[in-house]
Amino acid sequence: MNSLPIPCRALLTGTLLAVLLPRAARAEDAISYKYEDYREMGGRVVIRTQGTYLEKDIGTDYHFKAQGILDSIAGATPTGQPAPTGSREVPLSHLQDERKAWNAELARQFPGINVAVGVGNSRESDYVSNGWSLNTVTDFNQKNTTLLLGVAGTEDKIRVFYQPTRARKHANDLIAGVTQLLSPSMSVTANLSWGRQTGYLADPYKVVEKGVEVIPGVVLPLTYAENRPGERDKWTLFVSTNRAFPGVRAAAEASYRFYHDTYGTNAHTIDTAWFQRIGEKLIFRPGFRFYDQTAASFYRYRLDGTNLMPTVGAPRPQGPFYSSDYRLSAMQTFTYGAKLIWHGPAGLEFDAAFERYDMRGTDRVTPQSAYARANITTLGVKYAW
Repeated sequence: MNSLPIPCRALLTGTLLAVLLPRAARAEDAISYKYEDYREMGGRVVIRTQGTYLEKDIGTDYHFKAQGILDSIAGATPTGQPAPTGSREVPLSHLQDERKAWNAELARQFPGINVAVGVGNSRESDYVSNGWSLNTVTDFNQKNTTLLLGVAGTEDKIRVFYQPTRARKHANDLIAGVTQLLSPSMSVTANLSWGRQTGYLADPYKVVEKGVEVIPGVVLPLTYAENRPGERDKWTLFVSTNRAFPGVRAAAEASYRFYHDTYGTNAHTIDTAWFQRIGEKLIFRPGFRFYDQTAASFYRYRLDGTNLMPTVGAPRPQGPFYSSDYRLSAMQTFTYGAKLIWHGPAGLEFDAAFERYDMRGTDRVTPQSAYARANITTLGVKYAW
């Protein structure tokens, strides 16, 4: 919810690079490696990601993609408890885990339409997710108009400490979109997507705190597992434009995304990037992303002073609902940085990027210590043939 979906960003970036790079660089067969270091300030969460990606044409009609990802995560994150009296520092809990994930896609080109089928799996110590997707891309108007239709689903199993069997979560998504080429140097895209999640949607590691009078005159701050609704619908409208500027050997992209869900959250994302070619082989890409969201209707920084009384045990679909997870609060994020892409000899391509990520609460209640600030460093190499 906090950033533009990766597939959308990859599609836009690929379009602009196709304009800027020499024709020899636009190979369909490629293998690449990516390393990313996401590091929050103040000893918070550190995530190191390694990914290997493969693309291969099979004959003239089939195209195969596959990727494998290994994440390691360690550090500290807010528990959901409010800051102690006299302090603005929210309590943190330490975590350490590893995620292994893979996905693959096989696409078939028919006359006027491309059909792609994908499958994937992601595993953590307490979380297993299996997913599938089906997407079609149809060309019209002498290939100046492209229609995207897609459907996807996931089936997740979550280990929760207070129940013997794993909890389940289901998700289905639909997307429809159109891309229109306005001129040889400019295109616009509009996508509308809908998704639905059901099952166990809470975070098993987030708690809420409530002062409870255990005996007359004695109040203890007790913690309880959060309770979120067991279903969630979400809608996303995404529009973007890409424009090449051959005179200055550059290109630009700009996009806007509006998000709404049945948690009561509305979110806006503005994303911009400039691709500047320097010499024959180097591209410099500065970028900026702004994100703003309203709070979920059941978010509460603290339960004291409310008539909500949490209970122990499994989630209760009938409510009441409550969560002190700062990620559901009203907030804004700012991401800014730059990337260098160097097209080397013999089909080699190297890239390096550095971004700064700043998250700020806007409800004037949740302490700023709950929100993360991070540096993101990315390195990559690609070989195409």
